[in-house]
Amino acid sequence: MSSTNPSTSSILIIGCGTWGASTALWLARSGYKNVTVLDPYPVPSAISAGNDVNKIAEGRARKPFEEFNGPEAERLWTYNEIRADATETWLSDPLFKDYYHETGYILAASDPKNVEILLREEQPTPENGFREVNTAAEFRKLMPEGVLTGDFPNWKGWSKAEGAGWCHARKALVAAATEAERQGVKIAKSKVTSLLVEEGDVKGANTEDGKEWRADRTILCAGANAPQIIDMKDQLRPTAWTLAHIAMTEEECKLYKNLPVLFNMERGFFMEPDEERHELKICDEHPGYTNFSTINGAKSSVPFSRHQIPLESEQGVRQFLRETMPQLADRPFSFARICWCADTVNRDFLISAHPDYPSLTLGLGASGHGFMHIPVVGKYIVQCLEGKLDPKMQRSWRWRPETAVNRDWEALQGRGGGPNKLRDFGAIADDQWTKLPARL
Repeated sequence: MSSTNPSTSSILIIGCGTWGASTALWLARSGYKNVTVLDPYPVPSAISAGNDVNKIAEGRARKPFEEFNGPEAERLWTYNEIRADATETWLSDPLFKDYYHETGYILAASDPKNVEILLREEQPTPENGFREVNTAAEFRKLMPEGVLTGDFPNWKGWSKAEGAGWCHARKALVAAATEAERQGVKIAKSKVTSLLVEEGDVKGANTEDGKEWRADRTILCAGANAPQIIDMKDQLRPTAWTLAHIAMTEEECKLYKNLPVLFNMERGFFMEPDEERHELKICDEHPGYTNFSTINGAKSSVPFSRHQIPLESEQGVRQFLRETMPQLADRPFSFARICWCADTVNRDFLISAHPDYPSLTLGLGASGHGFMHIPVVGKYIVQCLEGKLDPKMQRSWRWRPETAVNRDWEALQGRGGGPNKLRDFGAIADDQWTKLPARL
């Protein structure tokens, strides 16, 4: 394995989505002079989950490790630490702070079992800035009159006015990549088909055009497409979610500006409209979709791109609107797409050296909560590359194929909503998708 000397080491990053762009930025900030990033699409990649108008950014405060107890202490501290670091950096880094909107957060569930999950995992306590929301009238008062008009049947919630909100995903992604380029990183449009392996180590990557891209060190940040490039030993499950936009008038956008994020873990979520297109994005909440097939004798979920969503998902979006904003429930969609992520078994990140290839570093496994970390996740991937990652993080994010032995590919992994089961795109006929016109 080649050592990492910022002045002389050549670094190849595969993927320029959220984590690839963040890694490129932090390599440049760390003084690396010879960094190349490969992606099939120009920034922002058409298939990147980060190429989106907004993402939830629910903040955390730092806590010393001593406050975490039990066998999960290291995992919980690691999750809290990177989330707190991201929160601080959204607020302070000049590159990112204009894209973070601290508008507040409303967290809710309808089923008592999911209420218990929220209480356990999100800890919406007064000490963490939350207050209870129990009635439809209380929910409606959390936004300007005329926004929330629904009956909120069986909803139980909590709200906080500070320390959470949303980030403009696409602008933050482009900002990270643009700043990396300004500092000398080279971003090339080229699709990686395989790793270049010689003498038992990774020496770079092969691309669809037949070119070899050689480097001293390679970092794989290919998201849900990583299992098509290297055997991940079933540690990643590419899983997709669905989103839709509806057109809003200029007056509606003014009314809906600076809204707190509203998230129900069974129904869906939304935040304020996009000012540029005057569109409101809504996501229906469900455990996800897969696209399983057998490749070389192994079962795998294979991502694909489509700017439509299944009709059953459209109904989920409209049901969410009927419960919260029925005045919008029947409005036509102006845009829709499926959005892929890669789930690890326990939804912890996978940021690790590869055990078989000393020159390969992995930055994978965003598991549905990766984007809000774009200001800092690249820093930790660089620390992993250099062998400087905190030991607790190293253990939490390690290469861990033992956790995926006989993996339950249908596991909900703590997610609810919809039919409360994982759904497969292969079971959806072509006439069971929306038929929205292509967006130019």
